[in-house]
Amino acid sequence: MVKFIDLISKDREEREKKHFEGTFLEYLEILKNDPSLSMLAHQRMYEIIINDGEETINTVENARLRRIYGNDIIKKYNFFKEFYGIDKILMKIVNYFKTAAMKGEESRQVLYLVGPVGAGKSSIMEALKKGLEKSNPIYTIKGCPMREEPLHLIPSHLREEFEKLLNVKIEGDLCPICRYRLKHDYNNEFEKFPVEAVDFSIRSRKGIGVVPPVDPNNQDTSVLIGSVDISKIDLYPEDDPRVLSLNGAFNVGNRGIVEFIEVFKNEIEYLHTMITATQEKSIPSPGKSSMIYFDGIILAHSNEGEWNKFKSDHTNEAILDRIVKIEVPYCLKLDEEIKIYNKILKRSNFNAHIAPHTIEVASMFAILTRLIPSSKVNPLTKLKIYNGEEIVEKGATKKIDIIELKEEAVREGMTGISPRFIMKALDHSIAESENNCINPISVLETLAKSVKELSIGEDTKKQYLSFLQNTIKKEYHKLLEGEVTKAFIHGYKEQAEDLFNNYLDHAEAFVNKTKIKDESTGEELEPDEEFLRSIEEQIKITGSSAKGFRQDVTSYMFYTIRNGGKIDYTCYQPLKEAIENKLAASVRELSRVITRTKVRDRQQRKKYDAMVEEMKKNGYCQHCCNVILKYAANNLWKD
Repeated sequence: MVKFIDLISKDREEREKKHFEGTFLEYLEILKNDPSLSMLAHQRMYEIIINDGEETINTVENARLRRIYGNDIIKKYNFFKEFYGIDKILMKIVNYFKTAAMKGEESRQVLYLVGPVGAGKSSIMEALKKGLEKSNPIYTIKGCPMREEPLHLIPSHLREEFEKLLNVKIEGDLCPICRYRLKHDYNNEFEKFPVEAVDFSIRSRKGIGVVPPVDPNNQDTSVLIGSVDISKIDLYPEDDPRVLSLNGAFNVGNRGIVEFIEVFKNEIEYLHTMITATQEKSIPSPGKSSMIYFDGIILAHSNEGEWNKFKSDHTNEAILDRIVKIEVPYCLKLDEEIKIYNKILKRSNFNAHIAPHTIEVASMFAILTRLIPSSKVNPLTKLKIYNGEEIVEKGATKKIDIIELKEEAVREGMTGISPRFIMKALDHSIAESENNCINPISVLETLAKSVKELSIGEDTKKQYLSFLQNTIKKEYHKLLEGEVTKAFIHGYKEQAEDLFNNYLDHAEAFVNKTKIKDESTGEELEPDEEFLRSIEEQIKITGSSAKGFRQDVTSYMFYTIRNGGKIDYTCYQPLKEAIENKLAASVRELSRVITRTKVRDRQQRKKYDAMVEEMKKNGYCQHCCNVILKYAANNLWKD
């Protein structure tokens, strides 16, 4: 068993190893062995992100991802592993830091995130700040309020020689306070100036400055650049560096991060410091001293309404030209949205049981509200396409280009229901549950109540209620029917695989105009078209479209095998749906009898109990199992 004192001692020992305090001369020897220690802020942030690890997704090997992304290269970063459904947005952010690390134009630009409430803007900012907080200490001039790079001590005329010796590029100049100290305290002997290693801290404002929205009637720039210490005015001249109190957000955020929360709630005059801090990499001193060198990452975020208002004013062009704008929309992929709520629920103290498909139906509602109507497909079909599913409509696998759907709705995901709204509904369902269990039925009811209380237009409200009471409920009925069927049929998966393999054998023989060899007799037989049709008609594929469907299935399977993929009955969505419908049809009547009959005979009771046990294995508890089966009896398999 680990003792607390051992844990504390180990942590203290590791911190002491990282601690350094010495002269500038000693720092130079350290820097000579590791020139990366003097890297600028953007490069440091980029290294922090990349060093956590990244994964390049090969869409060729994943049919679902290929349908979503096509041939695009998708990278996932471990640094952002807690974020779902915004992979391309995160790639843009990392690319910003990559180009800024190479001292491109982005290194002199504000990274600005805009999007709807609850889309994750603030969470991304927090992740960046926490990443910096956990990073290795940096070397700074001891006692410098700007925590500046010690290389600033080297006089201009010596810098070229030092750059060659150290293999670094020296950028920036001493702040007024350190310049005064160098001259008066160290007699310009910069090699004796003390240097120390310091860490980053959000709470202690070490290398991380945060600027909240300020009252428009009282916008004091001292929040940004510090102030003049009035108590020292009588002791020193007005232009003496000793009267300066450099404790503004840009001062403490030097070599780290300065974050502007709801940035455009501030008056434009208040944001003028951004202009020089970006392009000239310098900020005004609060007194009459010279400009002060600044090397930091400026982050900003706001909602779209404030951005539109700000950019509509042509007098704001100077700041607009210094902004890298990245839109952060809501998640539009069902599987990823589900992960968001599961993540939030895990962080909470709720211990209620959540029945299968509960989070799924809530996620479906969230995404449906965010989708822009299309003339090509209905909202539910669009949701499934965005989730990478193959769509079957009108008797054929529907080939819809996801790129075309996105092109006709370029602003999709910037409106709709936020994750916070969904989480509040889930919280209420859990709080109101008498049996400490929630299910899709109760959550849909809670969501409907919450929508009725929303302050939105009546047309939008009707549309949202229609999603809940019609679109999603019908989809849930299909899911529920599949759940009950799987629980009822013993060895469901094995039967599904048998149907799948038989279908493949006969479809391949049909497409290639060959015969099938009977494993028992060795007899060569014609492909069984009646069997093929019995599967295909489950998804309304009939007549001439059947031939094309069989060709699609066999081509897809060969493609998957060639690329090292695994094939089973779930790998091709339309065929999976057809097989599940076939199995469901074969037990529909029996399922109806078992779920509806109040007085069961011994055989029926045995099968019913076996079905309940199977549902429990699939994630249901006794309470939600009873609720779900009663609901199924009243709403499914109606005459």
